[in-house]
Amino acid sequence: MTLQFNIITPDRIFLHAQADEIILPTNTGQMGVLKGHAPLITALDIGVLLYRFEKTWTSLALMGGFALILQDNITFLVNEAQNASTIDPQEALQSLQLAKQKFLQAINPKEKVSANFALKRAQARYQVVK
Repeated sequence: MTLQFNIITPDRIFLHAQADEIILPTNTGQMGVLKGHAPLITALDIGVLLYRFEKTWTSLALMGGFALILQDNITFLVNEAQNASTIDPQEALQSLQLAKQKFLQAINPKEKVSANFALKRAQARYQVVK
């Protein structure tokens, strides 16, 4: 038996799938989940979720949220999710370069927080398509 998981965004069920292994982008770093994992609720950071089914790894960009792990079933409640087929690689690279530039130019704390958020989002999207 495998892990069953759902990724739910505010407007739809983004994905219902199964996996042998999942790597989550949590607020405290990456966390791996295998069959039989202990029950857990964790906050998700903006980043890349990786999951393996059989021998194939798939990556998705998640834009923050929460994960609930219960008896080999995982529910992800996220602000936004994207896969490689919905991201234009050229646009993702341009967004990343612009976000890096804005982050380096940010002066006050409010600008830095906003620029950091945009940079993390752009990095996640770019990692999924590269």
